[in-house]
Amino acid sequence: MADISRRRSPDLIGNGAVREIYALHAPELYRFALRQLGDGCAAEEVVQETFLRVWSSARGFKPELASMRVWLFAIARNVVIDETRSRLRHDKRMAAARTAAARGGQMSSDIAHITINRRLVQAALLRLNIDQRTALVETYLRDRSYSEVASELDVPQATLRSRVHFGLKALRLVMTEMGVHREV
Repeated sequence: MADISRRRSPDLIGNGAVREIYALHAPELYRFALRQLGDGCAAEEVVQETFLRVWSSARGFKPELASMRVWLFAIARNVVIDETRSRLRHDKRMAAARTAAARGGQMSSDIAHITINRRLVQAALLRLNIDQRTALVETYLRDRSYSEVASELDVPQATLRSRVHFGLKALRLVMTEMGVHREV
């Protein structure tokens, strides 16, 4: 096996070196992330994000400064910090919404529910393809007519209606996957 820890950065991308590096270091990076976050899914995402950053910034690797392992763990540490900060922000927003709902009575509760629902819908919409998302946002959320939106997007109205129909189905599925259930 070639000494991949001493390769110059342009060689990292070619010849399957990233795959080699992944095979050598991914399990160890996963265990590191799992110890830090306590969540297997989040640890897998950290490893994936680490190697995405490795691939996109391969030219930043300087073997004279640190070994490949040290570089990978530095990147993974930054990804873990980013993930932790993201979780904390999310938890703070949710706690603030719950506190406001509990303290402020029904009106605050309604505002909190609206805010939470809005965030959930935004997150779900981001998981749809761009055509369906655009169709739903323009027709449902901005309350524009099909003819106006179809004209602007330069598509037939039937195509737009189809995008809305399948977009709503996809949105329901995404919301279900997110743990959101319809209220009767």
